[in-house]
Amino acid sequence: MKIRFLILSVISLLMLSACSSDINEYKGTAPTLDIKNYFTGDIVAWGMLQDYTDKVTRRFCVEINGSWQGRNGLLKETFYWNDGEISHRNWQLNKQTDGKYTGTAEDVNGVAKGQQQGFAFNWKYALQVPIGDSSYSFDIDDWMYQLDQYRVINKSKMYKLGIHVADITIFFNKKTSSKKCDLNPN
Repeated sequence: MKIRFLILSVISLLMLSACSSDINEYKGTAPTLDIKNYFTGDIVAWGMLQDYTDKVTRRFCVEINGSWQGRNGLLKETFYWNDGEISHRNWQLNKQTDGKYTGTAEDVNGVAKGQQQGFAFNWKYALQVPIGDSSYSFDIDDWMYQLDQYRVINKSKMYKLGIHVADITIFFNKKTSSKKCDLNPN
């Protein structure tokens, strides 16, 4: 009986730890993260990918150009990875009348769904990731937090079959004088 209770307790704890925060917890917080406003123009960001052991496995810089026509936005992203790889993603965004967002991109399966409250924004989507000669789908729980008018922190959790396998952290800075990634930092 004690073993069954222990097993059920561990399973419950694992399930709870896989749950994300409720976006409504951030209602009324400031500064308000306006995705349409923040992601307009050129932005540079830096990030890292960590595996399930928290080991940093890759680092990158990303150049982003955002433009909007009414409720529809285009975010063009160019990623410069520390191993020399260069990759691209083009987000087609749509701001819904209720303040929620939807989006599609070349490497996103289906439609990403997002919502903003206060200084936070949460995206959920399935990302297709090439690994070697194959490609795998990962569920992404993506959280952005606006620190001030220039800076946003992005924390993402990657899941495969409901198991947390990696984290992505990105720091966006609109204030930096250079809107390009420095590929030869010395």
